[in-house]
Amino acid sequence: MAHVELENLHKSFAGKPAVRGLDLGIEQGEFVSLLGPSGCGKTTTLRIIAGFETPDSGAVRIGGENLLDVAPHRRGMGVVFQNYALFPHLTAWNNIAFGMRIAGRSADKVRRRVPELLALVGLQDAGRKYPRELSGGQQQRIALARALAIEPRMLLLDEPLSALDAVVRVALRDEIRRIQTTLGVTTLYVTHDQEEALAISDRIVVMREGRIEQIGTAEVIYAEPASRFVAGFIGKMNQLPGRVDEPRLGRVRCDGHSLFVPPEALAGLQAGALVTVLVRPEAIGVGPANSPARDGGNHLPARIDAITFLGASRRLGLDADGQRLVADISTASGPYRRGESVSLAFPAEACRILAGDEPAQT
Repeated sequence: MAHVELENLHKSFAGKPAVRGLDLGIEQGEFVSLLGPSGCGKTTTLRIIAGFETPDSGAVRIGGENLLDVAPHRRGMGVVFQNYALFPHLTAWNNIAFGMRIAGRSADKVRRRVPELLALVGLQDAGRKYPRELSGGQQQRIALARALAIEPRMLLLDEPLSALDAVVRVALRDEIRRIQTTLGVTTLYVTHDQEEALAISDRIVVMREGRIEQIGTAEVIYAEPASRFVAGFIGKMNQLPGRVDEPRLGRVRCDGHSLFVPPEALAGLQAGALVTVLVRPEAIGVGPANSPARDGGNHLPARIDAITFLGASRRLGLDADGQRLVADISTASGPYRRGESVSLAFPAEACRILAGDEPAQT
């Protein structure tokens, strides 16, 4: 039995479903992220766990205890919001101490615990400062310390970094993961930022329109997307629609091109079946036009029509006889220019298959 269990949760607002039959188990000490676009139901799910929303049906259990009849302040949840929600008239020290006092912790416990938490979030010298005297990143650290002060059964973070600039966001996400690992607190993290979720999560729950599309580790979600939505939402993915040509050989026809995929990926599919071949941009090699083909791989002629500098790599926008592709290559490769003809190569093992004709997500 999982430490946290969400069972068949449903929630609608004004007749519009926000969460539809959601089932999820979270283990003790696990860091799980709910990831998806705005309106997918991830924040509503977090608020149901916290007790700020009541589901239309379903159950929320922690350690086997059903929480739906338990008031929010008695659930033992530490919650961190996007907008910090610090009390402006209290110092950082007193903001952290506030929840402990409400929970009935002794004055001695408060005096010992608050300095420990200030040190944990790297703000030992900020205790006497008011929120207005702190940067956004510092305020969010204090909000995190306040949530941890009550020694919560579970930590809930709702888009905690979205109001911060990019450099601070990366630094603080790593700090959140370090602190969570140090304390071993079970954590649910809501974000729309795929890079954020991939960087810090034990498991990722990809949501769409109130439902779960896929649950898995960052590696599985990235390498083995279970749907076209996940393939399009997590990272950049080339999606090549086609039909199975020779299942036994792993051959697929895509807009006149013959592509090879692992034959086992076509198991159970008949010739003529609609499929989509998935290939990550970093799996595609780029070479001079008319480069000799290698046995067992895929080779396509293409023309470069866009080049985007990404720091350590460059992303090439490519036209392969009307098929739009992107390839990520090392900055040291090339040089390549817009309008140049090139040859693309990628192994069959780099290809994944999704069956059916569902429209691709971009």
